[in-house]
Amino acid sequence: MSRLPAAARRGHDERSLPEIHRSVVVPGGAGWLRRMFAFAGPAYLVSVGYMDPGNWATDLAGGARFGYQLIWVLVMSNLMAVLLQTLSARLGVVTGQDLAQACRDHYPAGFAYPLWVLCEIAIIACDLAEVLGAAIGLKLLFRIPLLWGVMITALDVLLLLGLSRFGIRRMEAFIIMLVATIGACFAIEMVL
Repeated sequence: MSRLPAAARRGHDERSLPEIHRSVVVPGGAGWLRRMFAFAGPAYLVSVGYMDPGNWATDLAGGARFGYQLIWVLVMSNLMAVLLQTLSARLGVVTGQDLAQACRDHYPAGFAYPLWVLCEIAIIACDLAEVLGAAIGLKLLFRIPLLWGVMITALDVLLLLGLSRFGIRRMEAFIIMLVATIGACFAIEMVL
């Protein structure tokens, strides 16, 4: 049996985010730092999952309550995250597919649909924490009611979706700005 994905065997391209499947333009004669930033865009997108205020607040609260007793959880979860991100990157580079597309093409429908449902439940659980965290943050900072905070948070999702039509590089630049803002806020908070 051919090792090509089913979509490739059918003769059309169903790669995830097809607009980014091309060579990265590297500025000619640029220094090593500028060349590195040409390839670092996806790393910034992944960093959002690890540098959001919800993660930091949970880590700080756990550290304040338990001290260093749970440091093994931090080490193990970081090792698992590195393994997961490495495997995901390898899957994307080699096959041009994301994990959902690979599962669809290589598992029977009886397994693919339960995997899809479980994935959707995990995404909802993760997003629910982020949306509620943002709404609570807006309430604490600006005394905005929770319902309005949830609506404002939903609008920022639409903003990101709107930015995606201008190309992945513009979206990466916007997300880098947000990550830098979070980092600056945490640095100021630590100084205070």
